[in-house]
Amino acid sequence: MNKKKILVIEDDADIREGVRILLESEGFVVSEAENGKIGLGKLSEDTNLVILDIMMPGISGLRVCEEIRKNSYVPILFLTAKAQESDKLLGLMAGGDDYLSKPFSYAELLGRVKAQIRRYTVYNNISDNLKNLQKSEYIKSGEIQIHTKFNEVAVNGKPIELTDIEYHILLLMMQNKGKIFSAQNLYESIWNEPYFYNCNGTVMVHIRKLRMKIEPNDQEPIYIKTVWGKGYRFESER
Repeated sequence: MNKKKILVIEDDADIREGVRILLESEGFVVSEAENGKIGLGKLSEDTNLVILDIMMPGISGLRVCEEIRKNSYVPILFLTAKAQESDKLLGLMAGGDDYLSKPFSYAELLGRVKAQIRRYTVYNNISDNLKNLQKSEYIKSGEIQIHTKFNEVAVNGKPIELTDIEYHILLLMMQNKGKIFSAQNLYESIWNEPYFYNCNGTVMVHIRKLRMKIEPNDQEPIYIKTVWGKGYRFESER
């Protein structure tokens, strides 16, 4: 299990040391910075939480928070001697996620730290799952990409317009690359009707129109190949 990484930006050396000892005892990896400039330099993509003092010489904690928010959604927990509601509001408006007034108990600090990291971890997992789901909704082969739920097809990155029948023929064949589909297989799967011999011409017409839209040269198809006497097959690679 990867240890969570926390960046503590605090000008008070005693507070930094106390927070570091506490968090390291709980298994966190802690890096320290005595001011905002150094803190921004130590922030990395694998930082899981920033503990940030507001009142610091040079760059204020609010300004540091604003700079972090330009590139990252990492949780930010403010530590400050200011306890008025207006001060808390300024911190949250700057992009902070939580606020702890000095003096604070280590137990409360630890509870807030774990809560923020837990939320951030769950958020990232959901985000990654959504990205993976979005990726899985497309099938790509060669220069052809097709959405598995909607009539969205692109060839060499350019969208093309397919009829619903053409889209479903292409989707079926791309989902079963290398499988030979007879005219009967295609007709009964796509039209969802009983197949008769004269339906063969209907399938041929739609295959020809589909080739004209997706093939570089429909006279010499590289994707939808005719297997003479058997049917049609989608080649998995060009």
